[in-house]
Amino acid sequence: MGWRVVVDRDLCQGHGVCESEAPEVFEVPKREVVVLAERPGDDQRAAVEAAVKFCPTHALSIVED
Repeated sequence: MGWRVVVDRDLCQGHGVCESEAPEVFEVPKREVVVLAERPGDDQRAAVEAAVKFCPTHALSIVED
């Protein structure tokens, strides 16, 4: 069983909080998030959870597969 990152592009406003929390997983070059690793390793889980938690527009989520 794994997990993946999901972005609601209708909600994302490109604040970049996700990139600051998990720079190996997210990049925000032009006010729109780019997911660098849709299925990051478990070693990135805590950082991705922080990105989800602190996203000001709640555009990020983790889906368990």
